[in-house]
Amino acid sequence: MTTDLSRLPTRGPQGAFHVVVESPRGSTVKLKYDTALSAFSLSRPLTRGLRYPFDWGFIPSTLGPDGDPLDAMVLWDDSTWPGVVLPCRALGVLQVDQKKKDGKPGERERNDRILAIPTQAPRAEQLRTYQDISNRERDELAHFFLTVVHFADKDAHVLGWEGPEAAEQMIRTYAAKGG
Repeated sequence: MTTDLSRLPTRGPQGAFHVVVESPRGSTVKLKYDTALSAFSLSRPLTRGLRYPFDWGFIPSTLGPDGDPLDAMVLWDDSTWPGVVLPCRALGVLQVDQKKKDGKPGERERNDRILAIPTQAPRAEQLRTYQDISNRERDELAHFFLTVVHFADKDAHVLGWEGPEAAEQMIRTYAAKGG
């Protein structure tokens, strides 16, 4: 029997939300969890020269406006592997909109990215909000997200940052729809 990682509980016993890692820090390809296969498959290679700056994955048992689980980037100084489940807390959310999948020309949808930190990241315990990260690093993360989808014809736009409360509200809202 295989476990469907997309259906794991959204939160653990201590209240932290789970992030299932798809593409680990340093990866040059975007991996995606395929529920039909119960395995990770190649979504696409990243633009030449790009690597994931941190672990990238999804929050299980959620369903965002784009029809996929909520996206999360886990900001910390380590890397893991596809399928690792990290208990996390929110630092904020990068608000992004893009062309709607299979939509009419001009239709757009939100595809926000939650910025998280593992609950077991002692070297980052001083980070409480995205504002605790330098402006330069926030700008680099926003630029990364736009660059990785540049050739995917998504016409993505960064709308801005919101704090951990907005990220937690997103998780609550979309956990009800995904699980």
